[in-house]
Amino acid sequence: MSQKLPEDEDDLVRGIRLHSERHRRWLREGEASVGRRLAQIGVLGWMIVVPMLLGVALGRWLDGRLNSGLFWTAPLLMIGLGLGCWSAWKWIERS
Repeated sequence: MSQKLPEDEDDLVRGIRLHSERHRRWLREGEASVGRRLAQIGVLGWMIVVPMLLGVALGRWLDGRLNSGLFWTAPLLMIGLGLGCWSAWKWIERS
């Protein structure tokens, strides 16, 4: 019989293991302070806003160069929003 590697685990097993690790860390460290929670909220905000602003800046530059109104600004804003939300989601999953 072959032995399962950690990469081959089921999603449910990985989720339970992650929950168990978080619970042990909570028992060891206790509840996070209000300051730490506010810092996490701030980081999440910047993780979403920065890619949006980069998309707007790049879109405005392209629109100015190509004289195209808002043709590039709007889609690049949405792409920035999507990337920011995706990176925030991944960051939340890891912590």
